[in-house]
Amino acid sequence: MKTYFSLKGILNPSLNTESQPRTPRDMLLDDIRKTQCALEIAYSGFDNVTDPDLIDCYIYEVNSALKRYRFLLQQAEQMQLYEEYHMDTTEYCDAKSLVQQPIA
Repeated sequence: MKTYFSLKGILNPSLNTESQPRTPRDMLLDDIRKTQCALEIAYSGFDNVTDPDLIDCYIYEVNSALKRYRFLLQQAEQMQLYEEYHMDTTEYCDAKSLVQQPIA
């Protein structure tokens, strides 16, 4: 099974092929998408097997993906609250956005 959650991109930024560095928010969203895909694959596998051992295997896989999905959603919720808190502080204010605002 492929491991989705690795620290390679964080610990070794030279592996990042994108021009902009990835933010933790982007990485979390990618992990959520990958987990959704893994969950769909697990459900599909469960629907298409008849062997009792494979049925048990897919039950564990579905439960694992569901727990990972719930965890990632909780992390996304906490991150949203964290971002909202820091957006409300005056230290986050961007000088460029203040200059570009039209004067009424």
